[in-house]
Amino acid sequence: MSNTVILWSMLILPWFTLFFMKKEEIKRYMPAALFSSITSMVVVEYGQTFHWWAVYETIYPLRTTIPYLLGLVPIITLWLLRFIYGHFWLYMGIDIVLNYGFLTIFLAFLANRGIMHSTMSELAFVSHASVHGAIIYLFQIWQEGIFVRGERTNFSTNLQPAVAKPLQEKQDNQQDNAKE
Repeated sequence: MSNTVILWSMLILPWFTLFFMKKEEIKRYMPAALFSSITSMVVVEYGQTFHWWAVYETIYPLRTTIPYLLGLVPIITLWLLRFIYGHFWLYMGIDIVLNYGFLTIFLAFLANRGIMHSTMSELAFVSHASVHGAIIYLFQIWQEGIFVRGERTNFSTNLQPAVAKPLQEKQDNQQDNAKE
């Protein structure tokens, strides 16, 4: 299998897993997934500048971006938040395990294929990635606050003035007795 096929599959195939997620969950967690993708791109650019890793091969329209940043990263973030959002320490534990697995399995695979190479120590890599995961979690907490506030200020469009509302029978009788 060529490196180009591997890179394209890292970009496209993860998105097909969203067919197994509810539409409401996708809407709820997609902002954090996109945030993780964008901030990961910034981290990769930062790492290339400081020679922590080098990218040797990409695909045509994404000349400087690694395709997994637009495929695997947001989708893994969606699934991670979908299953364990609300349990911060469990989230951090699983995030650390996934970051270590990403380093030892996935990054090693990419290095063997000549796609990219990392010169960062394992501890530094996992630490940076875990801090990034905590920032994504905090972003999702902030997003949840926006949604709660939006629900509280949502008004019905079927409002009528008080004069147009029919009175209940007890109120009718009380008003008639007050007039007499």
